[in-house]
Amino acid sequence: MTDKAPIPPSPSEDDYVRQVTAAEPPPLLSEEDPFALFNEWLTEALAKEPNDANAMALATADESGLPDVRMVLLKDADPSGFVFYTNLGSAKGRQLAANPQAALLFHWKSLRRQVRVRGQISAVSPEEADAYWATRARASQIGGWASEQSQTLPDRLALEKRIAEVGLKFGLGKVPRPPHWSGFRVTPQAMEFWRDRPFRLHERLVFTRAAGGWTTRRLFP
Repeated sequence: MTDKAPIPPSPSEDDYVRQVTAAEPPPLLSEEDPFALFNEWLTEALAKEPNDANAMALATADESGLPDVRMVLLKDADPSGFVFYTNLGSAKGRQLAANPQAALLFHWKSLRRQVRVRGQISAVSPEEADAYWATRARASQIGGWASEQSQTLPDRLALEKRIAEVGLKFGLGKVPRPPHWSGFRVTPQAMEFWRDRPFRLHERLVFTRAAGGWTTRRLFP
């Protein structure tokens, strides 16, 4: 029988005491603007995370209501929402077309912070999708045409063959955006900011969209 991987134990009392005495407690999170706070945290994460500070877990649900989750990359964020791109025929693309609502989770381990987002889904404009597609590496553009994302792949050779075929099709010319590839925007109805504090007494601040702005409330850890 395979041995289980060792799971780190909970911090001891002494571990927490050292954490408390190592630095001054931070001020409480600002309740003024969730997007300003998110941009502040993302900027810090981009400077400190070893890679993919813009990675986020995207949760959807299939036709039976069973949740599904995967990591995607944030490509734009402003008060209108959080944008990512995908093959529209992928599992997430099909699920979002049928049930246009989703949840996101950003987790920045080096900062001991996370942000949860829940909201409605809408498609980005063709102009937005074209503009982002144009920034992708040519090999990634070819891959976007060649891959039937989430469909069964007979073997790796089948994918490599399709990549070669697409490469020959476009030659040295421009690779246009495929009709099956675009982006989604998550317009948040709620955003929760979580910050680690000693003894599991974490700080949680929730912004909820309301008529005319945002309401805030703090949660027990």
